[in-house]
Amino acid sequence: MANVREIKERIDSINDIMKITNAMYLISSSKLKKAKKSLEATVPYFDQLQSTIHHILKHTPEFEHVYFDSRENKPEDKKTYGYIVVTGDKGLCGSYNHNVLRLAEQEMSKHKNTCLFVVGQVGRQYFSRRRVTIDGEFLYTAQNPTLYRARSIAETLTDLYLKERLDEIYVIFTKMITSAKMEPEVIRLLPMERERFKTAAGRTPHHDAVFSPSPEKVMDHLVPNYLKGLLYGVLIEAFSSEQNARMTAMDSATSSAKDMIKELDLLYNRARQAAITQEITEIVSGARSQQKKKN
Repeated sequence: MANVREIKERIDSINDIMKITNAMYLISSSKLKKAKKSLEATVPYFDQLQSTIHHILKHTPEFEHVYFDSRENKPEDKKTYGYIVVTGDKGLCGSYNHNVLRLAEQEMSKHKNTCLFVVGQVGRQYFSRRRVTIDGEFLYTAQNPTLYRARSIAETLTDLYLKERLDEIYVIFTKMITSAKMEPEVIRLLPMERERFKTAAGRTPHHDAVFSPSPEKVMDHLVPNYLKGLLYGVLIEAFSSEQNARMTAMDSATSSAKDMIKELDLLYNRARQAAITQEITEIVSGARSQQKKKN
């Protein structure tokens, strides 16, 4: 059995760690609330954008646009697929990063020609260690998702798509379904699909519309803004999932620390009792020895 001093040092060490895990839990909770509030403030605007795009597609059934071009005439082995992988900038969040990276590897293995774009330091370090070529990095975005950063990513990828350097673009992130359930998900950004906008059918009244100067020009303006909003939602969703995962991990760590302290307290009391008993025994033995000498 360890002595009293060693057990006391272990208890103090665990108490210090428990303070850190509890503080990280509170910080993640605060960040999660802030992120949700930011997303809710922008949802109405981007919902209206989606409704407007649906409105254009509905009134122009024969409408064709570069953003909806699936490039079916291009051979599969000549197509290049772009993947944006959204991870965190640090760990201590359970399996959050691992699940996203595993899904990214599975998706990228399906195609011959791929381009990788990474959001988050964990993803960058992971693929760098495996000598996977990273075609683009978006630094400081995972911990601070903003509309400006979302627009920067959207403009970069849209430019590559329009120049036909990328034929399809996907984003891989973690979607927070409930506070207790999160799943990695893949969304195709470009080319866009008409079916995606059918869910917006009931959001706008049915009436005739005139698009000036043309549906194509209107779509040229709407789609980049829509992609910016979609990416912003993805970044916020991933950030919220990371904070939620970290809250769960830190809460579990704090609970484990409390259990360890309870066990160590029991060992401490036993060691202290054994030490006191030993001291009493030594005192009694010494007293008896002195008594014998006197007799």
